[in-house]
Amino acid sequence: MAFKASIKTGKLKESLDAVGRLVDEIKLNIEEDGLNSKAVDPANVAMSILTIPKKEFESYDHTEDMTIGIDLNRIDDILSLASSEDILELETDDGSMMKIKVSGFEYDISLIDPSTIRKEPNIPDLDLPAEIVLDGQRIQRAIKATEKISDYIVISTENDSLVITGEGDTDSVRIALNEEDLIKIESTEDARSLFSLDYLSDMSKSIQKAPEVTMNLGTDYPILFKFNITGSNIEYLLAPRIESE
Repeated sequence: MAFKASIKTGKLKESLDAVGRLVDEIKLNIEEDGLNSKAVDPANVAMSILTIPKKEFESYDHTEDMTIGIDLNRIDDILSLASSEDILELETDDGSMMKIKVSGFEYDISLIDPSTIRKEPNIPDLDLPAEIVLDGQRIQRAIKATEKISDYIVISTENDSLVITGEGDTDSVRIALNEEDLIKIESTEDARSLFSLDYLSDMSKSIQKAPEVTMNLGTDYPILFKFNITGSNIEYLLAPRIESE
């Protein structure tokens, strides 16, 4: 048996849901220390990085590294039938089929040939001058407030505050979070970038579940979100929109 493991259904579902905000299919790498995946959306605007450490599994039997291809919608349909505390069993011999057992159900799922899935992206080496740590729900509320006004959002740092703004045809919104509202803010220089709310809205559905989210921001650079939910480490990287003069 190349890979056999068990994990609480809720842990796996929340982790895969975070990736599924951006893509429908992923290459999932099965390694000695756990599962990991890197994926980029079809427009090459947003990237997700997922790591589920071995210690988050109830059991983890790995005899060789392999990469499998997963249809996230199909897996989600199965996981949705079980409660979050139900123990899910996963098993594959050669990466072509996966046996899934949960709540008295047993499935044999055909996996996707990894070579047919988009190549895993290279993670850019970014030197982002601002680091902000805050509650994920604060981010989600700010995004929802901005969505009511605009299709775009400006995220910036000003004088040890995080400032989020949006402008529509006639209306505007400004949200300022100072040091008392944040867990941490450090910035070697003020940063400011414009982003599409379509992507951030989808990302925020997972971000809001994290009590602590680290944001790294620059000026006209991608924004990086790092957080942990149900024991899995998740990163989102979103490219900025370049503002027209």
